[in-house]
Amino acid sequence: MIDPPADKPQPSPPPAAPKAVLLRATAQEVVGSTTRVAGLSVIERSIKQIDRLGYMIVVASDGSCPLPKYLPASVVVRKVPKPDDLVALRREMPGVVEIPANLVRASSRTLEGGLRVNDEASRKRAEDAIFAELMRGRQGFVARYLNRPVSLFITRHLLCHLPVTPGQVCVAAALVGLCGAVLVATGSYAIMVWGFFLAHLQAVLDGCDRELAGVRLQETHFRQRLDMMLDESLDIAIFAALGVGFFRGTGVGHYLAAGLAAAAMHIFYDAVLLGEIRRQGESENRLEVKWRLAGIRSIKTRLEQRSNNLVRTLVTMGRRDFFIFAFLIYALVGRPRLALVHAPLVGFGLLVVAAVQVIWHLRGSPE
Repeated sequence: MIDPPADKPQPSPPPAAPKAVLLRATAQEVVGSTTRVAGLSVIERSIKQIDRLGYMIVVASDGSCPLPKYLPASVVVRKVPKPDDLVALRREMPGVVEIPANLVRASSRTLEGGLRVNDEASRKRAEDAIFAELMRGRQGFVARYLNRPVSLFITRHLLCHLPVTPGQVCVAAALVGLCGAVLVATGSYAIMVWGFFLAHLQAVLDGCDRELAGVRLQETHFRQRLDMMLDESLDIAIFAALGVGFFRGTGVGHYLAAGLAAAAMHIFYDAVLLGEIRRQGESENRLEVKWRLAGIRSIKTRLEQRSNNLVRTLVTMGRRDFFIFAFLIYALVGRPRLALVHAPLVGFGLLVVAAVQVIWHLRGSPE
């Protein structure tokens, strides 16, 4: 008996062709394409946005619009010195999305929409739209109505025009906060007030590096991790400085114990937080880490949903923008020791969240 022939292996399907966008950079777009909006030329912004969306970019250039010095690997430049050449290129790419090089899109999540830039008025409207995009999403009360307007002003009118990187801004802001912690630890009331002010200033400037990374399209996992590590370290330093400062000013050992206990609880939380970031591997943003106490959801998700008032109140009190500002207010109204009540409460809340997570893993619950 003859065995039936074995099934022949089927050839694998050819890889899908990359999505493509035709970026038109001709004499018609030359005025707006080189205009700088929020720290980038319009054409450079467009190329970065399209590249991040995973498209191959075919730049149709007649030589009128200067192209960025460094182009991503996804860019292919096609010379179209004559209008007929552009028409022929369009025929080669039927149905492809065509975008003019003087178009600004506020969001990097889609190719839709946008505003053409051809004069100062349209440039300003485009920049307004870009910075308005940064205000999207849920933020704490202090961040939205106090810190964010100031940081956006600094980013838009100063940092976007300077040759600084988001990482440099992040480190500079952290140094301001560290100076604040040192002043708080002196124990002198007048100096401590300035320390709280510098700590609050750091919280304001802390938004600038994220904003600069966003508008320049320079966001990286390294910057997010650096920002998180510096913020968490500064919180620990401020909590410890509270205890040291009030102990030096009054000689009361309970004050020192309260500050150091708050710092120790924060350290435990940070250790668990870093472990969860490595385990979950989804984001460097602490608000996007999923916690068992939040129903295996992130704090960000809980806030975006209809959480009860108690949850919102507890989360608000524990947000660094809120408690740093609260410490400054306590000092300005002559009740700085209230910070030694607020800080341990924040630390205890973080301790509970982290402890529940650890116990959950020790019990062998699924990841």
